[in-house]
Amino acid sequence: MQEILDTALDVMAVEGVAALSMAEVARRVGVRPPSLYQYFPSKMAIYDALFEHGMREAVGVLEPYRAGLSENPRRAILAGQQATVAWAVANPVLAQLLYWRPVPGFEPTPQAFEPAVQQLEILRAALRAAVHAGQLSPAAADEEGVALYTALMAGVISQQLANEPSAQTEDGRFTRLTRTAVDMFFRFYAQEEGESDGSDLRGGCAPAAD
Repeated sequence: MQEILDTALDVMAVEGVAALSMAEVARRVGVRPPSLYQYFPSKMAIYDALFEHGMREAVGVLEPYRAGLSENPRRAILAGQQATVAWAVANPVLAQLLYWRPVPGFEPTPQAFEPAVQQLEILRAALRAAVHAGQLSPAAADEEGVALYTALMAGVISQQLANEPSAQTEDGRFTRLTRTAVDMFFRFYAQEEGESDGSDLRGGCAPAAD
């Protein structure tokens, strides 16, 4: 099954994410197309498996930075974001599937989408940790703040993949802006003097995740 998924990624890298062909995957694997249906009942099932696999990898990238939230949330958030951007640049096909909508009609199943929900919760918890540490205003961890943060970071990744897909992360015209984008977010949502961290209204903010 893993060979099929790896081959599907190779085909998508050459033909485009939306141009996956079961016949081409079967040809490269060395089987007849009907044999693939023993493992994946449709092309959408392959997309679904790749989406879940990619999201679990992306969530795993953040794990090493979670411990740093209790010491310095801003530094941990930046380090985790830089690692995520590097992963996306190194895995452009998966990154497109996860963060764009390149396949008409594809919607991940609830099981495949579960790690995406986890990734968003990790971000929310990280922003709440920064609020609790006095590094961000409480508004940064609200829905609008989370939306702005994800838009900034998705923009960095999308621009890099669209314009310089072969560049190294440290040299990329847009990936080099990751730190700047994080700094902009923190400046925009800087906690003003005398502003509460919101813990009295939110029941406390536990910095448990990146």
